[in-house]
Amino acid sequence: MVHAFVMVKTAAGKSESLLAEVRDEPHVVEAHIVAGEYDIIAEVEVDEVYQVLDASSSGIQALSGVSDTKTYISLD
Repeated sequence: MVHAFVMVKTAAGKSESLLAEVRDEPHVVEAHIVAGEYDIIAEVEVDEVYQVLDASSSGIQALSGVSDTKTYISLD
């Protein structure tokens, strides 16, 4: 199992409305609004590393109101 964290930057005022959409994405097991450079952090769980790209770029990044993402793959 591969775990990754996707940091999501949203358009101004969009964090709360996007949170439910991020949580509904396939492979997202948790998502929270956070303070800092990014607005939402999503935990992704997939079977293979290549699926992280699909979850991040084809899924979360494609949502209307998402302006940037940064993905971190857990090494433990």
